[in-house]
Amino acid sequence: MEERKFICVSCPLGCGLNVTLDDNGEVVSVTGNNCPRGYAYAKSEVKDPRRVFASTVRVRNGKLPVCPIRSKTPAPKEKLFEIAEEVAKLEVIAPIKIGQVLIHNVCGTDVDIVASRDLSCCS
Repeated sequence: MEERKFICVSCPLGCGLNVTLDDNGEVVSVTGNNCPRGYAYAKSEVKDPRRVFASTVRVRNGKLPVCPIRSKTPAPKEKLFEIAEEVAKLEVIAPIKIGQVLIHNVCGTDVDIVASRDLSCCS
């Protein structure tokens, strides 16, 4: 048996979770959670940790030189550096609409990178 500790980020409470795993890495128990989301978070964090990716991309012909972007859904944690490398290569042309997909299926993750704001042309 293995025990891991996490801080749950599913809600503002930030519960300290104690997660017990069996020898196969399966979640046996979760304690310390004050709501049911804590159990789901712990199970996800053990099996498939994901994070929302956020950054900026260069913009050509825009009122601003960069545009904030984010992943539309959380991306696999182990792919975040690879995603950052792909985003660093990107330059978009204004105008840009909030929610516009800038990279579809980034790094084969089934996660899209989208614009986080509208950005008009500089003219």
